[in-house]
Amino acid sequence: MNRTTDLMLTALAPIIWGSSYIVATELLPHGYPLTVSLLRALPAGLILLLIVRQLPQAGWRGRVFILGALNFAVFWSMMFLAAYRLPGGVAATLSAVQPLFVLLLARFALGNSLNMLGVGAAISGLIGVGMLVLDPGAVLDPIGIIAALIGALSMAFGVVLTRKWQPPVSPLTFTAWQLTAGGILLIPVALILEPGFPMPTATNLAGLVWLGLIGAALTYYLWFRGIARLGPTTVTGFGFLSPTSAVLLGWVFLDQHLSALQITGVGVVLISIWVGQRASRPKAPTHDTYTDTDINSETPAPPHNAIKPN
Repeated sequence: MNRTTDLMLTALAPIIWGSSYIVATELLPHGYPLTVSLLRALPAGLILLLIVRQLPQAGWRGRVFILGALNFAVFWSMMFLAAYRLPGGVAATLSAVQPLFVLLLARFALGNSLNMLGVGAAISGLIGVGMLVLDPGAVLDPIGIIAALIGALSMAFGVVLTRKWQPPVSPLTFTAWQLTAGGILLIPVALILEPGFPMPTATNLAGLVWLGLIGAALTYYLWFRGIARLGPTTVTGFGFLSPTSAVLLGWVFLDQHLSALQITGVGVVLISIWVGQRASRPKAPTHDTYTDTDINSETPAPPHNAIKPN
């Protein structure tokens, strides 16, 4: 499978994540973000575990729970808190700093070079997201701002460590482990902070099935697969597609207005993603050059600094 196909499959994940806003507002009960996160992660993870029938070995369990916390429990909790305390546009823009965090963390954790063209693409993508979603009259809440930044940093650490800690299993198995771990960590938080979740209706169940099977199991399999095959600095810019998709879906399905500034923002986001991909494109290997990811093979080569299980 070639690099272009890998890029397209990875980009599909944040495009689908953009549908979460419509599903959450139109199909799910309001006021239970942590419980919804739990019901999104844990059932999907358990279903994938039944498919792969493989549990992490002792040397990997701690890392799996760390990744489950970073990619799901902490990230989703902080993003929901930010969404409740900030206007959606501000929360989305703050979360869009994640690619910058990934570039910096990859420099120190993976030894990747800091490409200034990639940094410029990340900054322009952030500007494009701001053009898409920011309201000039938005009120800034300090707690919401801190929560959004913690969420972005959590996901950035998750992206980089998902690449650094590559167990000798398939991406589907790795996804099953992380979703299950993240769901388990959310159980006590949801039970304590959000008691009294109502009995789901047929509409609620449809929304949860979409968020769990498509918006979590499928998309995170594609996302983690992309991280393993392409590297974190390559895939992180695709995160800009999530708010872009949310705005476009709102325009199509909810009859929301799309201004000239927002249309321009879509263009800026797409250009920044293209530039970011060009900046992170691997150089053509020579006969004695080792590459982190064999883009012509279904199975990724192990990273230089992968930590072996004890």
